[in-house]
Amino acid sequence: MVKFFKEGRVVVMLSGRYAGKKAVILKAVEDKTRKHQHPHILVAGINKAPKRVATRMGQRRITKKSGLKPFVKVVNFSHVLPTRYSCEIPSRKTITIEKVNDPVARRGIRKNLKKVFVEKYQNGENKWLFQKLHF
Repeated sequence: MVKFFKEGRVVVMLSGRYAGKKAVILKAVEDKTRKHQHPHILVAGINKAPKRVATRMGQRRITKKSGLKPFVKVVNFSHVLPTRYSCEIPSRKTITIEKVNDPVARRGIRKNLKKVFVEKYQNGENKWLFQKLHF
């Protein structure tokens, strides 16, 4: 069987709180575990995408509109749709499922992910990842 869920692949969340949001696969686990009785993946995505800014806006308004909010979640294979796009997250090796389940560690992970996503957004990398889905 062809392996669609590779690390770095961009997926679209299909169900749950983050339905319709884009995410990047950090780790794919094809075996069942004690906690997750199904094949699952660890994803990091963008909950709130940056909005369009104009040059006539003030600096305060520009920073508020261009902000983004990341999320980290463990998801079943059947709840995501793989896309043809990919994105490299440099700190993906340090993020584990055990850390995501801990609320204090999750907060730190989201802070680090925000820095990575903001840097990619400002550099103009992976533009499709930061656009809102229209369907």
